[in-house]
This record gives sequence, C-alpha cells and structure tokens, in this order.
Amino acid sequence: MTEEKKRIERMDMKNVEAREVLPGICRKTLSWNKEAMTCHFLLSKGASIPLHHHPAVQSGYVLRGRVRFQRGDGNEVFIAEAGTSYVFDSEEKHAVDVLEETEIIEFFTPMRPEYC
Repeated sequence: MTEEKKRIERMDMKNVEAREVLPGICRKTLSWNKEAMTCHFLLSKGASIPLHHHPAVQSGYVLRGRVRFQRGDGNEVFIAEAGTSYVFDSEEKHAVDVLEETEIIEFFTPMRPEYC
C-alpha cells in the first residue's frame, strides 16, 4: 500500500468513484486509517453477497431499503431496513440478499486493505 493510501482522513462522497464489487453491489470507500474504515454501499434489488467472513469487525446502518442478512451457517436470519444497525464479529460468517434498492453505511475495524 502506498504512503498516501495508508490514511484518508476526510472524503466527500461525491468525489469518490463507486466500484461494483459484485453484480448489483457498489462500494465507495470514504475514509480510513489502519484501525478503522468507513464505506458507503448501494445495493440493487435481487443482488446478493455470498456467505463469507473476514478479520475485520463489520458494523452498519441501513439508510434506506431492505435486506435479509444470514449469520453463521444459516442458523440466524434477520431483516434490516431503514433505521436498523447491526454488527458482525471478526471472522463471523455472514451473507446478504437485497430485498429492495438499499443504501448502507458500514464501518470496519481494523480497516480492510483490499477496499483501498
């Protein structure tokens, strides 16, 4: 990671290019340092993120829309809609199905270098 990529303290979302990370899943990485990262996601209805896990703790807040999260190996499912916050522990398996056009802000601790 280059020196300028180690830390971005402030970012105006309109100046960040969205990256489609999976079909219908677009991410804007907003700010980060080695301890934390903030990302904005736009999720298209019908899109999904398969079951996965990562070292970072992931917490989020749904700004608009509705998604169905799966936690673990499918033993817990919950609906998150506008106004819902959530957290997934480090290495906790999780997946998402997008039920309607959704906008989410997520925070990762520590930051995810692959999102820079």
